[in-house]
Order: sequence, then structure tokens, then C-alpha cells
Amino acid sequence: MRPLERVRRRLRGEPVDRSPNFDIYMQRAAHHVGRPLARYYLDHRVLVEANLAVLEAFDLDVVQAISDPYREAADLGLDVEWPEDGLPVRRSILLREPEDAARLDLVAPEDGRRMADRLEAVRLLREKVGAEVPVMGWVEGAFALASVLRGDTNVLLDIHDRPGWLKGLLDRLVEVGVAFAREQVAAGAQVIGLGDSMASLVSPHHYRELVLPYEQRVFAAVKEAGAIPRLHVCGDTSRLLPDMARSGAAIVDLDWMVDLERAAEVFGPGGPAPCGNFDPVSVMLRGTPAQVEDAVRRCAAAGGPRHFSAAGCEVPDGTPEANLLAHARALREPS
Repeated sequence: MRPLERVRRRLRGEPVDRSPNFDIYMQRAAHHVGRPLARYYLDHRVLVEANLAVLEAFDLDVVQAISDPYREAADLGLDVEWPEDGLPVRRSILLREPEDAARLDLVAPEDGRRMADRLEAVRLLREKVGAEVPVMGWVEGAFALASVLRGDTNVLLDIHDRPGWLKGLLDRLVEVGVAFAREQVAAGAQVIGLGDSMASLVSPHHYRELVLPYEQRVFAAVKEAGAIPRLHVCGDTSRLLPDMARSGAAIVDLDWMVDLERAAEVFGPGGPAPCGNFDPVSVMLRGTPAQVEDAVRRCAAAGGPRHFSAAGCEVPDGTPEANLLAHARALREPS
């Protein structure tokens, strides 16, 4: 069974030969092909090389154009430093004062250097893998993007100090996400992931008010364009599960702190497919191959018939190859 067929059948709850492997690779992919991280972030050809390599080496069911949370932000004017082989660093906050938002220039994806680079990655990945392997593009959720531009602490204070202003900012930023998602689908992406990393820090009330409506707007555009929407929120989202189920995502990533069996029950047969969620550090990075296989099988049992297999978050840099092969082996040999 080819990956795209496996993914689509899984989403419909139909029988498949094995659960799709939807691990997220970024730093680990770059170093798998011996490339420094700055080249992976800034040159779509390196990103494509790395993701094609891990697709083949570890029997994944998706090839990914994901890299870092600064694609949209850098094109909006954020000053980012790119160490040769380190994580990107935000040099300063772009929206230091609320009035700075009035000067924000919402560049179109094809006109932004870093967003356009991701579009090139999607096109090249589609050319390389053909029609039977899903290509996954990525956008930042409006709330996550606001936090990158404004600073995490400032945005959390804005929730209470200037909620109207914050909603106005989110209303503008979500249009960047909608446009970027549509352009990636047009370039060949069949899955669009949306990262909303800060959302796990807010209450269910504030999630419904300041996060969910913007996720819904992006995912409505993704589905209208004919692609599969995937929601990724790091951290403990246990209290947000009923609302995440309403986001419009077809697949919802769950970090290791979340009870996977309960999440599957909350989502139900008509809701999103749960994805995850063994611990990426204690199991994938530091565990043994036997521990990885056991975790994969336990998650498969807990996640139900529409479960997608993955670590709870990104595969950590330095994860032993034997553990990544153990994940693939456990999916091929479930008992």
C-alpha cells in the first residue's frame, strides 16, 4: 500500500496494512545528510535532500517542508540570526509596542524570501516523490505568529490588558496563514500542518476566543483547496481536546503528556484522527529500540482504528538511527 492511499484510508477508518508513520523531522533530518542547520533553514534544496533521505531511511508516510517557526515572521520584518549549525535566534521583538502593529507590512507568500523558499521546497518535493507520497507544507497559527512577533510574555499580558487590540492583530496575521496555506497547496502540498505552540499555555476560554477561530479559518481554506489539515500544539493540551476537535483539522498531534486513549474517545469516529504520542526524549532519544517498539505498539492500541503513529513532538536531534528503525519495524510487525 502506498503512503497517500494509506493516509486517506486511515482517515476514513478503512483497513490499512499499518498505521501511517507521521514523525516530524527537522534538525535530525539535516544532520542525517550531514548538512548544517543554517543551510537546511535557508536553502530549500538542502531541506528537500534531507527530507527525502529520512523518508526512505525510516519508512515515513509523509515528506515534509517544515523547518522552523520564522518563515512568515522573517518576511514580516523580524530580525533573525542564523548560526551556522544552531537554532535560529530572534534578535529583537518586532512589535515591541502595540502601535508598532500599524506599520506591519503583510507581504504575499510568493513575495517573501523565506515563504517563497518553502513554496520551492514543496514544488521540488512533489516533483521528486510523485503523486503517491503526500507532501506536507506548514504554516504558523495566528496566535503562535503573534507570539513570535510580539514576544511570548507580551502576548500573554495582551490577553488581559488589550484583548481587542490582540484580536485585531490576529485578524491580520491569519490572512498570512490562509494565503501561505493556499499557495503551498497550489505548489503541490497534500497536507498542511499548522503549528500553534503557544496555545497550550492558555485557558480553554481563551483558546476558544483567541486561537480556535483562527485555526478554523486556515483549515477551512486548506480543505477548500483540497488538502488535509493537521494541527500541532506542543505541550499538555488535555483540557483543550474538545475544542481542538472543532478546529477543522483532520489530524491532531498530541504531545506525550496527553492521555491518548481519552483523546481518541473525545475525538470520536467523526472527529480528527489522533496522532502521537510517545515521549520524544525519554523514549525516542534516550530509550532503547525495544522501548521504542513497545511505546509504538501501546500508542497504536490506545489511539484506536484511525490513529497515526508519531512521537509526541519533533524527533530530537541526535536520536539514534536504531530507534528510528525500531519505530518503522514496530509498525510493520505490530504484534
